[in-house]
Amino acid sequence: MSWVKEGELSFWERFCSNIIKAGPMPKHIAFIMDGNRRYAKKCQVERQEGHSQGFNKLAETLRWCLNLGILEVTVYAFSIENFKRSKSEVDGLMDLAREKFSRLMEEQCFLNICFAYTSRHEISNAVREMAWGVEQGLLDPSDVSESLLDKCLYTNHSPHPDILIRTSGEVRLSDFLLWQTSHSCLVFQPVLWPEYTFWNLCEAILQFQMNHSMLQKARDMYAEERKRQQLERDQAAVTEQLLQEGLPASGDPQLRRTRLHKLSARREERVQGFLQALELKRADWLAHLGTAST
Repeated sequence: MSWVKEGELSFWERFCSNIIKAGPMPKHIAFIMDGNRRYAKKCQVERQEGHSQGFNKLAETLRWCLNLGILEVTVYAFSIENFKRSKSEVDGLMDLAREKFSRLMEEQCFLNICFAYTSRHEISNAVREMAWGVEQGLLDPSDVSESLLDKCLYTNHSPHPDILIRTSGEVRLSDFLLWQTSHSCLVFQPVLWPEYTFWNLCEAILQFQMNHSMLQKARDMYAEERKRQQLERDQAAVTEQLLQEGLPASGDPQLRRTRLHKLSARREERVQGFLQALELKRADWLAHLGTAST
């Protein structure tokens, strides 16, 4: 039987679900699943049991998301900093993650798992990848931009989260998706993760809906600003080309438009070639990692 799809929503949960879905709905939610150890202490059980209950709550939360039409979820399962915990706890978490995530991989849901992850490492790695592209002659230095960095992140195949939820009452991001959540609705809830409920999720979605127009406006303004800045850089590059050729910078408008179009097309061709090379590079690295671990 499906782990995620076990159980059904109650009448009142279905009723409220239908009401909530009448408003703008998030397509992607990210969770910082915090509070497993405090839950274990509160219930006077072993830490491993607290983590196990946390994984079970993830499966239940995925079922709620599927019922609400939210088809993509990203979770902060384990940060690089978590390796500083005791060896017995880390080993137990690794074994538990291997067991639980193996089951989740069989489910019909889109789950991104951030494991041994920090956002600063992800961003600095994206910068290194762009530098590698320039060194390899795949990119011009002028191709480097925020838009390209966005495409070099580990999450480049996913839309940015609409909502980021952190449980347990902590009000910090703990180095999680710092770039991707710049225009997300941030929701901090006091409940411990293993005690998370359908109603907590509904509360977070309602906060998103109440702020939806403001969030969308901020996203649109940011996208327009990036386009404007790129156009200004392209226009400056075309002006420099014309001056180097001894032509007037403000000459034939048709010539400038043609040059701008060619400049944009060539950049897009270089960027696509670089991204394809980057995908192959990462695939080779993962294949090597898999071989080394066997």
